[in-house]
Amino acid sequence: MAKKDKKIDEAVAEEETAPDSAEQQETDKTEPAPEQKEEKPDELAELKKTNADLSDKILRQMAEFDNFRKRTAREKEEIGIVAKSKCISELLPVLDSFERAMQADCSDAEFKKGMELIFKSMSDALKKMGVEEIEAEGKPFNPDFHYAVSTVENEELGSNVVASVLQKGYQLGGKVIRHAMVAVANP
Repeated sequence: MAKKDKKIDEAVAEEETAPDSAEQQETDKTEPAPEQKEEKPDELAELKKTNADLSDKILRQMAEFDNFRKRTAREKEEIGIVAKSKCISELLPVLDSFERAMQADCSDAEFKKGMELIFKSMSDALKKMGVEEIEAEGKPFNPDFHYAVSTVENEELGSNVVASVLQKGYQLGGKVIRHAMVAVANP
């Protein structure tokens, strides 16, 4: 009988360790059902769409930033040119004064030579900054570069030609800093 009891005890122990049908059903639920496997392609398509949307958004923001960077660099350059032009326009009357002073008679040759050196030094500095003198005398009158203050009759010059320059004009990078004041022949 002890052997029978032992066998019964072993059978009961096996039943306790073996999953019953309810536990087996719960285990089956954790494994993906065929219906859940059908949702995965939809989920994958949704993830691909989200990925494409985010990639598009990143590309757009990169393009916007690149445009911002270019616009900022362009504005910075324009501001630099405006500031440089303003500074140069303030110096031009000084250059004109030096030029007039050099044309005046002077008995001291060393003084005159010093004035010429200062004028040349200032002219060279302006050239290094990109300032160019507007050519006017003998050229056709152009209101974009010249400011006509008088007219003269001159048979040797053609119609609407600059006869003389009363005040030099200057430009920086193609932008006029100061128009040349001129007398126009045969208007």
